[in-house]
Amino acid sequence: MGKTLYLDCGTGIAGDMLVAALIDLGADEEGLSAALATLPLEGYEIRITRTMAGALAACDFDVVLDGDHENHDHDMAWLYGDASDHSHDHERHHHEHRGLADCLAIIEDSELTTGAKAIAEKAFRILADAEAKAHGTTPDEVHFHEVGAVDSIVDIVAAAYCLDALGIERAYISPLAEGEGQVRTAHGRLPIPVPAVVNICAAHSLVLAPTGRTGELVTPTGAALAAAIRTDDALPAAYTIKAAGYGAGKRVYEMPSVLRALIIEEAASAGGPSDLWKLETEVDDCPGEALGHVLDRLLRAGACEAHFLPCFMKKNRPGYQLEVLCVSADIPVLEQVIFEDTTTIGIRRMRMERTALPREEVSCATPYGTALAKRVVLPTGEVRIYPEYTSVAALSRVADVSYQAVYQAVIAAARDSIG
Repeated sequence: MGKTLYLDCGTGIAGDMLVAALIDLGADEEGLSAALATLPLEGYEIRITRTMAGALAACDFDVVLDGDHENHDHDMAWLYGDASDHSHDHERHHHEHRGLADCLAIIEDSELTTGAKAIAEKAFRILADAEAKAHGTTPDEVHFHEVGAVDSIVDIVAAAYCLDALGIERAYISPLAEGEGQVRTAHGRLPIPVPAVVNICAAHSLVLAPTGRTGELVTPTGAALAAAIRTDDALPAAYTIKAAGYGAGKRVYEMPSVLRALIIEEAASAGGPSDLWKLETEVDDCPGEALGHVLDRLLRAGACEAHFLPCFMKKNRPGYQLEVLCVSADIPVLEQVIFEDTTTIGIRRMRMERTALPREEVSCATPYGTALAKRVVLPTGEVRIYPEYTSVAALSRVADVSYQAVYQAVIAAARDSIG
């Protein structure tokens, strides 16, 4: 069963901070070192240590470069110092700059798992798109500077390894705390957030939260990784925390930089009546594939329920009525999805009550493999099991047996566990 990750980016996010937080969550250090050793890269070593980020104990992940690959990503004097000091700029531009194809080839030639490679490749493509837009070129033509540096490549690959090793399948990303001012880069001084971060956030709906503090809190590498793994827009209404990890940042600002990573599970509903809102509208000029897409987006954005009903509209035209149930806090984002992905120009809202039985997700071991199901408790205390369709269908395909055979096996396994 895949895990759900929540990244609390209250002091920003960078690639090394994410790797450190994931190691603190339990990613295997020896496995990480072995995976990185398969990269066709030289001129670095990694150091994983415990440190204090202010009052918090945290993990520190450091990519230590030799003289030929040295950069100034953590050099505060270079990042924010006197613009008249050109010595470091001159030094940096003598280092090799890699394009997207170079970075993808490094990943492909490694011995990473397929899952880790996919995460790393997605992050690099997101970065290439953002840098290309910033510099008026194409993703295939853009040459990375900071991102093409050895330590940035290692950060991305290390994060991809840790995410895959931990079994992360879903990820929630908090608003990214960001500073203000200017920062020195290989392209000269740039405003904060830098253009690559702006483009990533715009393209992937990442939320920036200005802090008023001077300094760059969100790096392009950190933003790209957040965009690459983010699957959900809103946290569950209630959740339990299974593990916590803290990743320390290198840059020294007026408050400690630390990224908190949590493994969470959605809490079982308490049951009983609850207040919800129904959003309702009709459309008669949307193709079927667009309607399916909007339902998927609504459910991922936090809708409790979403469905279409056939109806007749003005001039007796056949159409569909969209009904969405949600909590009040999710109304703005859900209405935005509806306006963006349908042709409607108006949405009705109604307050409703719903009675929901207590339920929780359980794993059931069957002869065909482990399947997921919902365990529901009736007011009488009777327990019912409802196998999850996607889980049953997946086992059916793998085992090459009928859907009903797996479904009944899940029911039987659940009954045995209940006693």
